[in-house]
Amino acid sequence: MKKPILLVVDDDPQVLRAVKRDLQSRYRSEYRILATESAKEALEALTNYRIKGEAVALLLSDQRMPEMLGVEFLEEARKIFPEAKRALLTAYSDTDAAIKAINEVQLDYYLLKPWDPPEERLYPVIDDLLEAWSQTFQPEFEGIRIVGYQWSPRSHEIKEFLSGNLKPYQWLDIESNQKAEELLELAHIERKELPAVFFENGEHLLNPQLNELGEKVGLKSKAQDNMYDVIIIGAGPAGLAASVYGGSEGLKTLLIEKKAPGGQAGTSSRIENYLGFPSGLSGSDLARRAITQAERFGIEFLAPQEVSKIEVQDHYKLLTLGDKSQVYTKSVVVTTGVDYRKLDAPSLDQFTGAGVYYGAATTEAAACRDQDVYIVGGGNSAGQAAMYLSKFAKNVYIVIRRDDLSSSMSQYLIDQIDQTPNIHLIPRCEVKECMGSEHLEKICLEFRDSGNREVRELQALFIFIGARPYTDWIPETMLKNQRGFLITGKDLTREDNFGKVWKLKREPYFLETSIPGIFAAGDVRAGTMNRVASAVGEGSMSIKFVHEYLAEI
Repeated sequence: MKKPILLVVDDDPQVLRAVKRDLQSRYRSEYRILATESAKEALEALTNYRIKGEAVALLLSDQRMPEMLGVEFLEEARKIFPEAKRALLTAYSDTDAAIKAINEVQLDYYLLKPWDPPEERLYPVIDDLLEAWSQTFQPEFEGIRIVGYQWSPRSHEIKEFLSGNLKPYQWLDIESNQKAEELLELAHIERKELPAVFFENGEHLLNPQLNELGEKVGLKSKAQDNMYDVIIIGAGPAGLAASVYGGSEGLKTLLIEKKAPGGQAGTSSRIENYLGFPSGLSGSDLARRAITQAERFGIEFLAPQEVSKIEVQDHYKLLTLGDKSQVYTKSVVVTTGVDYRKLDAPSLDQFTGAGVYYGAATTEAAACRDQDVYIVGGGNSAGQAAMYLSKFAKNVYIVIRRDDLSSSMSQYLIDQIDQTPNIHLIPRCEVKECMGSEHLEKICLEFRDSGNREVRELQALFIFIGARPYTDWIPETMLKNQRGFLITGKDLTREDNFGKVWKLKREPYFLETSIPGIFAAGDVRAGTMNRVASAVGEGSMSIKFVHEYLAEI
């Protein structure tokens, strides 16, 4: 936490130096002592401090100044920092003005010049003022602050991006938070320009693109070199494991992630069946640990960035990135994972990010406090989301098409759900319609046995209904099954057109795709087991085959 500020304003340089010296000698261990000769400059500084979320404990101003009287300065300063203590430094002849100011600007005290010795005439007064201020002082949040509308898809996108990339932030809803209104007024921002992202240094971005926001918070989207031993596309569990092993084994490794590290697992509130963590860990914690480990081994990480095209040139692969830049590599590991499938219900798309969320339970849970929320899906992701949301919501309803959860969810999650009184299962049911004005307000449920429909009010709808692979950008020469998953290893030899695309004498390695030197691991691969541990294992294993391939060329 930054030290609170004691701000002194006096147009007389000698007096200013003397006051600052005396304050520093006693208070500098706990406070920052700042001083200026200009009242207007002081007001500008105070505005900047407020935007940056800093604390001002005391304002000490001379009365007779050319730009404005001290009383006038304190009156304006009070609008910016109403909680700061205010004291006037004045000559004996101005005591009447000081006494009058006690009522007019709620002046806390006035000090007469000269204040020597400070041990008798200055410090006791300041001590009392600071003691009174500290009793009611509540530190401001230090870090990134987002001001926007709760039901804005752009606000949701920014929150999800920052949380996914492990960047702490404070959310301020413009419609319910007074501090949000204050920030807009201080920064001269209109509501139509939201969302706004404020940083610790006082700067802000209005409705930023994710790559612009990423650069501002220290992420990198530009590759440092033109050639790599291996490029890993996707920073889910498989990609993170591949990057750790690639870096630790001396390969020049580049990891590229379109959104945020961790993939679907990164959005999980609690993974309880991962080896070595008996009490479980969150997906974000797993991603943080893995990224730290990989970067310690010297890998390069780009985010947010995507690969839009792969071309093969002799033994090299040329990757075209989303910003049209290009980079070469000797080998590639595709670990792009899967996206949640969209729910087929009328009017749902218009509420995505405004009450309808795909895998965003941890991001939006706080907004669901004491409300009813619904989850569609019966897999582990849905179960983990239900358990997390139950800590905030009044009721959590899980809507599934099957009779129960036994065929799609781990037993430990089923047991936890059964023991949580505010989680309710609605079996053999579907969401048929979403309704609302500017955001989702109601859903229509259809019960499969009777065909009856029922409209229910809710705060949010979270959807976890299976996944589709993110392979639309993959070249046609990289063989996929009917569902779009990448085919690898011996399974390729069963494909009718395998001989047309595979021209090497050897068979493909276990995780190798139909393009030599390009491997697939994790959920994007056909036939994989959809578990975090399995993805980590395949990602680690892929580097072994990368080494074997590199030995050939």
